[in-house]
Amino acid sequence: MANHHLQIHNVSHSVFMKNLLWLDDIRNPFLNLEGKVPQDENGDWYNVNWVLNYEQFTQWIEMFGLPDAISFDHDLADEHYTPEYFWDNYDESKKYQEWKSKHYKEKTGMDCAKWLVDYCLENKKTLPKIYVHSANPVGSDNIHSLLTNFVKHCG
Repeated sequence: MANHHLQIHNVSHSVFMKNLLWLDDIRNPFLNLEGKVPQDENGDWYNVNWVLNYEQFTQWIEMFGLPDAISFDHDLADEHYTPEYFWDNYDESKKYQEWKSKHYKEKTGMDCAKWLVDYCLENKKTLPKIYVHSANPVGSDNIHSLLTNFVKHCG
């Protein structure tokens, strides 16, 4: 069920650090158990702001503006997870996800990426630095493709 209250999880006290908006329903960026939390181009850690779903993602950006960077997960609810028997076959996984996505009740990281594109267009903003840390290769490719095409065609 969607959490409609903005919860900000932030551990930094420095105003000089760059902000990273971490979108993930499960992976705790402060533990960084999988080593997926990125560092900036200088090798410095970002000030991490963790949001769990579409509602928190959009609320955070509307409240604080664009961060310096965003790291996307694609699957933000149990219903988004692809069954394990599709994991070794990208094309079958893609077909399954295209079919299944028509029935989702919760929004995915791709929906967040689409919202971000609209937000940047409406507010004449450039995209922040983008990372995708999703374990879902089809979802990752879709997010990368959308945002890469946006930068290519709109700056």
